[in-house]
Amino acid sequence: MELTYLKTFREVAKSGSYTRAAETLGYAQSSVTTQIQKLEAAYGAVLLERYGRGMKLTLAGETLLQYADEIARLHEESKEVVSKQSKGTLSVGTIETMAAFYLPPYLQAYRKQFPDINVTLQPGNEPYIIEEVKEGSLDVGIILDPPFSDPELHTVVLREEQLVIIAHPDHRFGGLSEVRLEDLENESLILTEDGCTYRAMLLKLLRSGQVGYQLAYEFGNLEAIKQCVIYGLGVALLPRIAVAEAVRQGLVSATPFVHPECRFYTQLIYAKRKWQSAAFKGFVTLLGEGEATA
Repeated sequence: MELTYLKTFREVAKSGSYTRAAETLGYAQSSVTTQIQKLEAAYGAVLLERYGRGMKLTLAGETLLQYADEIARLHEESKEVVSKQSKGTLSVGTIETMAAFYLPPYLQAYRKQFPDINVTLQPGNEPYIIEEVKEGSLDVGIILDPPFSDPELHTVVLREEQLVIIAHPDHRFGGLSEVRLEDLENESLILTEDGCTYRAMLLKLLRSGQVGYQLAYEFGNLEAIKQCVIYGLGVALLPRIAVAEAVRQGLVSATPFVHPECRFYTQLIYAKRKWQSAAFKGFVTLLGEGEATA
């Protein structure tokens, strides 16, 4: 039985007239009559009877009206709860840099807007995040990449992230305004883990430019990389956002790495087929508007 029939029944009961109910609902009077007849057939009882020029509820009609009012109330409540998605989980896949240095203030603001939504952060590298978003295991991905596109995904570019070469404060790079590819000749490099997009970019450029270097260390943890640089064990390529505090404290120097292929952006991705709840839209909007006003 359709909710529409119960809505029509409630309106006839309220107005006491098929004609007035039809005018209010925007139906032909014959349509109202048909819907009431179908309700009566479904319940096996007469719900309305003519009384003078109007219609009056029978005892069965009065009983049904109580249920119809409650059904209508529950229906409206369900629409409000579902549309707001006031409870639930939002899964976000991101790399360590974004989880530690970019997302926290946005997560704080999001919690104020959607206090009953539990946000889970799933760390991983870009290929993993992209695949999990496509599969639907993650609602949203935050990646750091050159401009990214995929036919299955929506991509929202949030901002450009500057990549810098960090070094011990006494290193010669501290006196440069920028570091170019050739400046890395014979340097000891401390690299991020395999699968990191800016690591892959750097190694590709070094190979194609035939620039010799030494692989000093390789870590999957940004703090370990920074500590090795602080102790003078090599230099590293990292997003400026990840080393801002260490630079402020004078623990490392940070010099922009300049190359035409070194343009990386923080980007939000989600599946084109994904159903977008109010909570999901709120998260996407918050990040997009936050960068627009930054």
